[in-house]
Amino acid sequence: MLLEIRDLKKSYAEPGGGKVPILDIAEFHVDEGEQVVLRGESGGGKTTLLHLISGLVQPDSGSIRLEGVELTGFSEAKRDRIRASKMGYVFQTFNLLPAFTALENVRLAMTFARRAVDGSRAKDLLARVGLSDRMHYLPSQLSVGQQQRVSVARALVNRPKLLLADEPTANVDPANQSRIIELIQSSCLEERVALLLVTHSDEVSKRFARVEQLGQLNRAAQRPLTQDAV
Repeated sequence: MLLEIRDLKKSYAEPGGGKVPILDIAEFHVDEGEQVVLRGESGGGKTTLLHLISGLVQPDSGSIRLEGVELTGFSEAKRDRIRASKMGYVFQTFNLLPAFTALENVRLAMTFARRAVDGSRAKDLLARVGLSDRMHYLPSQLSVGQQQRVSVARALVNRPKLLLADEPTANVDPANQSRIIELIQSSCLEERVALLLVTHSDEVSKRFARVEQLGQLNRAAQRPLTQDAV
């Protein structure tokens, strides 16, 4: 088992001092090389779960294991190193650095993982996502679909074990939606990377054999509102 989650809880503070439970997941896992879609409505905790897995935020309690290693409780610096070396992240807003070219954005991901920069690997990935003639373009000179393809190449450049994709087609048009999902799926297969992709799209979900509903996994979403919360 590549990723294993148990009794994971996360809540956020309200302005008045109380806490709102966002996630309460008893068990969830992703096997090596598996491709999984996690569905859920907007505001249902999908992005929060990816942030917890990647170590961008810490849980209130519970366990997150990657390749058998417990990730919770690590320092922020160590979580950053694990995320850079073991995980790839495709953001719905791309998160490309605007002053750097497509090639430079991909190469920078290698430096974050404290690895020697392999320019040939970065160029090869950009070519494989159809951007061999756009490597030296700035993000502002690329279409929305092209920017997302750069982010896919960047997420894969360090040969991660797990790729996290947060609504990767939310900001692309319908014509590009199918291309982006096909690109992510095929790239993960070729690179032997497990994939956890969150979405609320029926069309995206149809392309995957395993589809999980966050609302069914998340006990926080199943609890009735108290009278004070109504």
